[in-house]
Amino acid sequence: MAAVGAALAPWLAAGAVVLAALLWWWRRRRAAAGGAGRVCVAVLGDLGRSPRMQYHALSLARHGRGVALLGYLQSRPHGDVLRSREIRLVPVAELRGLRVGPKLFQYVIKVIVQAIQLLYALLTIDQPSYILLQNPPGLPSIAVAWVACLFWRSKLIIDWHNYGYTIMSLNHGRNHPIVQIAKWYEKLFGRLSDYNLCVTNAMKEDLWVNCNIKAVTLYDKPAAYFKETPLELQHRLYMKLSKDYEPFKPRTESVSSNAERSAFTERDEKKGHVIKTRGRPALLISSTSWTEDEDFSVLLKALESKGPLKDYYNGLINKMHFKHIQICTPWLEAEDYPLLLGSADLGVCLHKSSSGLDLPMKVVDMFGCCLPVCAIYFECLHELVKHNENGLIFRDSNELAEQLKMLFLGFPTLEGKLHNFRENLRASKQLRWDESWDQTVLPLLGENE
Repeated sequence: MAAVGAALAPWLAAGAVVLAALLWWWRRRRAAAGGAGRVCVAVLGDLGRSPRMQYHALSLARHGRGVALLGYLQSRPHGDVLRSREIRLVPVAELRGLRVGPKLFQYVIKVIVQAIQLLYALLTIDQPSYILLQNPPGLPSIAVAWVACLFWRSKLIIDWHNYGYTIMSLNHGRNHPIVQIAKWYEKLFGRLSDYNLCVTNAMKEDLWVNCNIKAVTLYDKPAAYFKETPLELQHRLYMKLSKDYEPFKPRTESVSSNAERSAFTERDEKKGHVIKTRGRPALLISSTSWTEDEDFSVLLKALESKGPLKDYYNGLINKMHFKHIQICTPWLEAEDYPLLLGSADLGVCLHKSSSGLDLPMKVVDMFGCCLPVCAIYFECLHELVKHNENGLIFRDSNELAEQLKMLFLGFPTLEGKLHNFRENLRASKQLRWDESWDQTVLPLLGENE
């Protein structure tokens, strides 16, 4: 397998060079139309699950830039994206169901087909001044985007969220030939970009030291709609969720048949105001994509004291018999997710960076809602979570269990540290995405306009 991988690498590189030369010749024969400041924001993944790229598109649109937002349309993007007149969605069909031949052969065929699909999509949009590409996934998207930039005479900006090869290594191991090829590819083609963004200072340093790539740190910041949810909106959300999910239904029957109640709130019949129910349970939320870089069993073990893995963890949940805990795994609409974060009492983050260089965006969103967090430790987490200031950091299920016991002791009468963490988050007046983007990215785009 190693020999096959080594043999494929030069052919893939040579093919990319030949294709680039042909496209460059073709492009020279066309009259230059000019990018007119347009930007293609591209991700070879689900746009609905790519909030940072949606934020990029919205920020560009806010400044009057025409945006082609390119990617898979598996789940619905945020309503602000769909309503924007400046943003045009460019769908790319996801390749599924290839089961012929060895796995290496399947992977190579998948990469080739994806490259053709992506190149076609990039060459059929209106000419952009910039292509802003998310990495990962970078194979084959970095090389394809670079070729498209040659064709359009555009600038390539890579937004480094992580390294693709480190994510691949979770399944295959770091020494697998595919992982080694992906690592070589990422470093080689990553250097061909004109500008680079990254999510942490740790990644910025690593890109420079190990890849000779100069990047600018653009921290993930919450969008304006991530904020504390007013009690009236909390009640409406709970009532909506209670129609489909048992944990949101009231624990006991109401004396009055006209009372409107959820597990957490009720509407006062006389005054019409919403109040929190007496003895309400704590609402703990852990946002997850059910992938290999999150070990959800850590939380399940703490309470008891792989999208790909959802069925596995649901199986574990069904085998556990909790007396005072109810677990719910809803799929939320994009507009409901920030409302639920802004209603919760505590967030738990189980994300472990595959590279140790990226930060969990879910925590950024939680902090935007002034929601305290317990987060599992990895190398650069301190750039976001400040232990005993805006949350707690744990290393295993036992430590998390002790933290949960301490934080929820006497809840909801006494909120103790939870209240202190929330007050610290309120006082921090953290920078929002729009302000951060304007300070970091906008000057970059204006250099050659």
